[in-house]
Amino acid sequence: MEGLSLLILFLVLLAGEKVNCSEIYLPDFGGGRPLAPIVLPLDLSSANHTLRSAEESHLRRRGLRDGDHSTHNALMPLFDNLLTNGYYTTRLYIGTPPQEFALIVDSGSTVTYVPCSSCVQCGIHQDPRFRPEHSSTYEPVKCNINCNCDKKKMQCTYERQYAEMSSSSGLLAQEVISFGKESELMPQRAIFGCENSESGDLFNQHADGIIGLGRGQLSIVDQLVKKGAISDSFSLCYGGMDIGGGAMVLGGIPLPPGMVFSHSDPARSPYYNIELKDIHVAGKSLHLNPRIFDGKHGTVLDSGTTYAYLPQEAFIAFKDALTSKLGTLQKVNGPDPNYKDICFAGAGRDPSKFFPEVDMVLENGKTLKLAPENYLFRHSKIDGAYCLGVFQNGNDPTTLLGGIIVRNTLVTYDRQNGRIGFWKTNCSELWNRLHIDKNKSEKPPPSPTSTNLTTELAPAFPPNGSKYNFLPGQIQIGIITFDMFLNLTYSALLPHSKELEELIAHDLDVKSYQVHLMRLTSQGNGTLIKLAIFPADTSDFISNTTAMGIIARITEHRFRLPETFGSYEVVHWNFEPPLRRSWWQRHLWAVGLGISVVVMLSFTTFLVWYLWRHKSSASQAAYRPVDAVVPEQEMQPL
Repeated sequence: MEGLSLLILFLVLLAGEKVNCSEIYLPDFGGGRPLAPIVLPLDLSSANHTLRSAEESHLRRRGLRDGDHSTHNALMPLFDNLLTNGYYTTRLYIGTPPQEFALIVDSGSTVTYVPCSSCVQCGIHQDPRFRPEHSSTYEPVKCNINCNCDKKKMQCTYERQYAEMSSSSGLLAQEVISFGKESELMPQRAIFGCENSESGDLFNQHADGIIGLGRGQLSIVDQLVKKGAISDSFSLCYGGMDIGGGAMVLGGIPLPPGMVFSHSDPARSPYYNIELKDIHVAGKSLHLNPRIFDGKHGTVLDSGTTYAYLPQEAFIAFKDALTSKLGTLQKVNGPDPNYKDICFAGAGRDPSKFFPEVDMVLENGKTLKLAPENYLFRHSKIDGAYCLGVFQNGNDPTTLLGGIIVRNTLVTYDRQNGRIGFWKTNCSELWNRLHIDKNKSEKPPPSPTSTNLTTELAPAFPPNGSKYNFLPGQIQIGIITFDMFLNLTYSALLPHSKELEELIAHDLDVKSYQVHLMRLTSQGNGTLIKLAIFPADTSDFISNTTAMGIIARITEHRFRLPETFGSYEVVHWNFEPPLRRSWWQRHLWAVGLGISVVVMLSFTTFLVWYLWRHKSSASQAAYRPVDAVVPEQEMQPL
């Protein structure tokens, strides 16, 4: 009967009908401690192209889709920013033993899915495909008259289509899903999609798949709540414009004082909505009818969307009000000629000195304050230039708020109480303020699909040699080194070594002169190379934030090389502390320069003196008597 109820649920969801969750029974697959929230990392995966217009694929899911607190948390750091990365991902582990995946965090999707080993149309993604045959706990959801069925495999199926015409389809299965060793919640059995076909941006993206946080019985949140594993809440915290960082919490957390809440009505829309009433620019209202923010699906908060999209009238009013406050800033073209971005130059490194504060006015006059980083993105080609990260939502009257709006904001989706809370904070430092323990390892044992190459992903930290996979604040990093195996022969790689340095520097977001190819070693049909990342400019060390970002990209294979370089595998990384140089060592160049100047001045002085003396001697000789004897030995050579 439990299986029948579940399959009826699948059919109803796939048919797009509304479901009364209280009337659907989702069986408990065992395991877990009740009400323990899970904190997951949100890694920023590189997008394949510049993300801009509401009509283009950067809004991967811009169209709307179908779709007691605990202190036990798991912490994983975040890196990068929304300008260079189109979506946040988190690491999820599926199967026994666990197979690891990078999944896009999407509050607008309900199904969690990853590419299956049997996929006939799947792109090349960050991790190997899921292999059911390697898991001892894989269990298909068997066909029933109440679900869409793959008649060959006699297994229930799912299918999802998105607004930009990408799609995903595959088989539904039950598996053990774990969230890393930071979580005190035991691994849970849950329903997920084993993907057999994907198209559009889903095919081209670097991330493996999607973790669905939306409303619906196939949502990972709904499944865990139904089992009593977590309370009916989750939170997201995205980092700022330059620093990045953040985390996701599945389950409740102690709500900080001063958090601003907005009512979120599941009956109003199947998506997470808030009640937006007005927008103020520099303290002045746009004087819009509040109903403009209530069109179609209302004002929707979507973590799977990068930017913000307003109805036409609201967008024009916002753009005009903002532009009128920019004074001497010069309007410039955007970084990509294919998009008509609204950009301004001349603001320097701190846009808050030139761009006004914006307030989103919620019900009862409560406000969510937006700093410039919450509505701007940095121009990638002009220093000191910024572009508007708010666009017109085509002809759609829905107001759609993506990740840019909630940079450095803890957002709590308090589903149990029908509200969404906002709290401005530094998401990179959030966990220190919430007193969350950070001294635990974050990864489960490696999956059987791991490469045979020896992988050492945690160097020893002084002074006690303990291994961590985060960088303690007191540690300074001088040089980061890593070994990488390229599936390209030594002779083919050697002529392109400089190009490889530049490509890696670009994807690691460092200057090209910071990347040095230290060694190339031929190994069979491939090449083992050793690279080093040095501090920028004249610095003695790399900042911890920058180092964490570099190491994350290296260890999680988040930089991409052209196909001409073949495939690659990072097999080892390490770092060295800054060289503790003496005063003489640090200023050796200056001392050397000073000595050189002194020597040159001394030589010049001597030469001038010598020529003067010779000239003087010659003059005296010209006035001597004719019969004067000048001994040969006293003659001065010219």
